[in-house]
Amino acid sequence: MQSGREKAYAYLKDSVLTDPEMQDRFLSEQEIADRIGVSRTPIREALLLLAAEDLVRLVPKRGALIAPLSGREITELMEMRGLIERFAAERTTDRQTTPVDEMTRILAEQDTLRGELTAKEFIAADHRFHATLVAAVGNTLMSRQYDALRSRQIRAGVIAHRRAGNRQDEVVAEHRRILDALAAGDARAACAAIDSHIQATRRILLAA
Repeated sequence: MQSGREKAYAYLKDSVLTDPEMQDRFLSEQEIADRIGVSRTPIREALLLLAAEDLVRLVPKRGALIAPLSGREITELMEMRGLIERFAAERTTDRQTTPVDEMTRILAEQDTLRGELTAKEFIAADHRFHATLVAAVGNTLMSRQYDALRSRQIRAGVIAHRRAGNRQDEVVAEHRRILDALAAGDARAACAAIDSHIQATRRILLAA
């Protein structure tokens, strides 16, 4: 059973921090406590953990601020993704352990999600698509590091989709190119497709 702090941490990280509407806003401890049915103490404890991860900024006498993703954060996020995902493509291709069937299933699910109302679900599926490849490497520490990027990835992805109206169609096409290369056992083509996919999102996010 989750403790109050664990419940608050999971809710904040998975539901609040991934919402682009919350960027540049201060969080109300009482509102969040009421929403998930805990006291304010575990909310404060969870915010301290998130502040240690640089996901919120604690401002004296104001509370916890969800700062917008900076250009540096976006660049570093995309660099880290590229390093991990390219390694995963190379390693699973070499070992013939690429989870093609599972990635195909996730892509089919993602392809049914369209429009503003499903943007967050679309990006969550996007993360699962890539995380499934990373998990197939079998390196627990790497998978944990990749999962730690999740809230930033989802927030960045939703913002990119809002700025580029046709981004959902483009992402599905980019994922298909990655998957086709992996299915063919072509690690070089898969890495090139991963780079192209990540750079497309990076350009949109840094264009504003």
